[in-house]
Amino acid sequence: MTAGQTVINPLRAGGRMERTPEPCTLVIFGASGDLTQRKLIPALFSLAQNHHLPANFSILGVARSQMTDEQFRAEMAGIAEGSPQEQALWQSFAGGLFYTAGNYDDPAAYRQLGDRLTQIARERGTGGNVVYYLATPPNLFPVIIRQLGAAGLVSDRAVGQGWTRIVIEKPFGRDLASALELNRTVHSVFDERQVYRIDHYLGKETVQNILVFRFANAIFEPIWNRRYIDHVQITAAESLGVERRGGYYESAGALRDMVQSHVFQLLTLTAMEPPIAFDADAVRDEKVKVLRAIQPFTTRTALTNAVRGQYGPGWINGKPVPGYREEEGVSPTSGTETYAALKLEVENWRWQGVPFYLRTAKRLPRRVTEICHPVSPGAAHAVSQRLRLY
Repeated sequence: MTAGQTVINPLRAGGRMERTPEPCTLVIFGASGDLTQRKLIPALFSLAQNHHLPANFSILGVARSQMTDEQFRAEMAGIAEGSPQEQALWQSFAGGLFYTAGNYDDPAAYRQLGDRLTQIARERGTGGNVVYYLATPPNLFPVIIRQLGAAGLVSDRAVGQGWTRIVIEKPFGRDLASALELNRTVHSVFDERQVYRIDHYLGKETVQNILVFRFANAIFEPIWNRRYIDHVQITAAESLGVERRGGYYESAGALRDMVQSHVFQLLTLTAMEPPIAFDADAVRDEKVKVLRAIQPFTTRTALTNAVRGQYGPGWINGKPVPGYREEEGVSPTSGTETYAALKLEVENWRWQGVPFYLRTAKRLPRRVTEICHPVSPGAAHAVSQRLRLY
């Protein structure tokens, strides 16, 4: 326990350790984009509604588009359309929204960023604590990271006397080589303790509860193995198409967009052994053991245990929808997959002989994410457990 930390009995707090977060400024690179307006700001406002943010929490948006602070606040204001109480809370929340424009490769933009951070720290009492969140296309990650380093905005004493952190969401590289190169770039500027590589699926409440469901449940943990489970199915299906993300999806596809990140996270949480402690390093170590135990594909097994597909024109909820090749930003001859299914084998004691079936797709009849694991036909208790994630 560190000084100033308030510890609450997890049995009285829904199984969670809670404390008031330190004040800070969250710098969102790519603040004029869809992700910020549809996901990030609504999520942060929800935290404010539930009293999980300090009163002086601040957000500084950074993007190429020219906007004033007032225009940025007006752009985001649509998320608060409820009661007068919600409107009042939004006015308080919006007082901590700021914006600065500039090109991501322009050193002058980072000098201006440093000036704004110093001003916000002084006026809002954030203590100089800064979190950088990269909500930009992945090709800009190394550009931004190098510019932050060159501008001296990353050490824990760079802005006032506070700390700095950086949040990098997937995709973290396109393949092993590019992931290693990005990691080298990150470590050339940031210490590892300052870096958060995140997968937003891990923020889903039901996903967070998988470990409790498994390891704190005397009913399920004894039968969570090859003796009782016939196979495991992990499905992440969407009824939506690529919408306005055709350009990105062309460079990613279902395997890179979903399987190697979100779906593999669900796989590791389902298959991992109990960690020695429920902290980041111990849980990561057990996840890595699962990944190392997966039998790699060969040329032969890739043909028999992997399927790729692409949605064509059709109907969803009684309305006509275009095929993938007809979407904006997609090549009319594209071979990018929007459906991917894999059969994997986890070669360890617990899961020897139990196939794991992973599937993800867009433009399916309904949206569902679930983990299903029917028991073996010869199991003593013929029950099937299904965990629906949303």
